[in-house]
Amino acid sequence: MRKLKRAMKKVLRGERGITGLETAIILIAFVIVASVFAFVTLSTGLFSAERSKETIFAGLAKAQSNLELHGSVVLTGAQDTETPPDGQVDQGNLTFQLALAAGGSPISLDPSANNSRVVMNYTDSDGRVEDVPYTAADIVGDGDQMLEPGELFTITIALSAADGLELGPNERFTIEVVAPSGGFMLIARTMPPAIDPVVDLH
Repeated sequence: MRKLKRAMKKVLRGERGITGLETAIILIAFVIVASVFAFVTLSTGLFSAERSKETIFAGLAKAQSNLELHGSVVLTGAQDTETPPDGQVDQGNLTFQLALAAGGSPISLDPSANNSRVVMNYTDSDGRVEDVPYTAADIVGDGDQMLEPGELFTITIALSAADGLELGPNERFTIEVVAPSGGFMLIARTMPPAIDPVVDLH
């Protein structure tokens, strides 16, 4: 009798349990929310991984285009052609050797090419000259103008007052070698106090 009274009181208070349909709706809502969250998380992770891969490949491309200086930078045929002499070397040739860094990709050293070539920039105390004329001759190579692994090229830059390439005693200068893709290389040297026709620059 008491149990029947308690049951009747619950019914009169409007208490009821959760039906199977409501449970299914709640479960489906949880599944949908979890699916959307998982999709967003995976998409973000894949995008980040793709950008990281692009950054790594770009870094490898730059590293593979690097050049190396082999040997000395030598000034030959140094002359002061001004009358009277002004102490500035305005005639002569700066020569040095270039090779590819380990694992580097072939690079064009054809100075007459319109694109995808190495550019030389010259800087001294008097100013900066961009894209100075130069010649490239292979010492060890297959006869073309492509610097490839295992090859060695001699680069020659002619000094000329008309081009703004003059050097004086104790003057410091920099040659910036810029590859078409990848890093650049700086070659910095200082002229000696007394300039001989042939000078090994340090």
